[in-house]
Amino acid sequence: MTKINFVKMSGAGNDFILFEHDELQLSSEKIKVLCNRNFGIGADGILLIGKSEAKDFKVSYYNSDGSEGALCANGARCAVRYLYEKGKIGSKTEFEFVGQTFKAEVIGGESIRQWINPPIKIKRNFKVKAAGQLINAGYVDLGSKHLVIFVEDILVNPATPTKHFYNLKDISVANLGRELRYHADFAPDGVNVNFIQTLDRNLLAIRTYERGVEAETLACGSGSVSSAIIAFLEKKLQLPINIQTFGGAVLEVDFDYDLNSFSGISLTGPAKKVFDGTIDLSNIILELRQ
Repeated sequence: MTKINFVKMSGAGNDFILFEHDELQLSSEKIKVLCNRNFGIGADGILLIGKSEAKDFKVSYYNSDGSEGALCANGARCAVRYLYEKGKIGSKTEFEFVGQTFKAEVIGGESIRQWINPPIKIKRNFKVKAAGQLINAGYVDLGSKHLVIFVEDILVNPATPTKHFYNLKDISVANLGRELRYHADFAPDGVNVNFIQTLDRNLLAIRTYERGVEAETLACGSGSVSSAIIAFLEKKLQLPINIQTFGGAVLEVDFDYDLNSFSGISLTGPAKKVFDGTIDLSNIILELRQ
């Protein structure tokens, strides 16, 4: 039997199975089973923490569908929390993730601030056809690709062009999110889809359909940062911007903006251990097939 220790972590409701293992090999089939909420541990994704020659540690991330993940900011904070509580890093750290270097700081309680590298690409005010209508959208690539749509830019019924949605609770994230995630305009990789609602001058509500999880998640860190950037540009929101996630946690996004350039981007939010355990990796696929 192949038994290995794991830790279940949660970053604002975005949950992960964490293995501290340099040489652990996981097939996509095993990842799917481990993340399955009926036959496995259950999670949105898997974090593998290993050694880094240049920084404090290295993180690899896999989505629950078995695909290799892009940037996952909630997952990164969970990795920092885990290693900090183990006494393996200090309150300030630098680490590798998706071929980039990031900084983070434990700032008290469950909160961790992570600095995010500037966007690779931003696209504003373009139309995407979905749900029988043309929907205004924004796009941000932070190493994870995100579509951002204000709820009021979606028509309740394409046949009634004056009636728009005004509450996130009324959006079918599963249906519209899935349609946009697989939209031909974003092929072949697809895109994460964020629906947002402005609640105040520095407060957004968000719901996200995550690529790789292929469902709505309780929170998405990189989606929250992408949404804050678009909301700042389009609605002139005040900094820092608070993000009310679907799971109830609040994330804080801050940055500097000058001459059409973003710098000093940070995401602050909770990360905590839910439980730890041991699992036998040798028979998990057999269990699922039964």
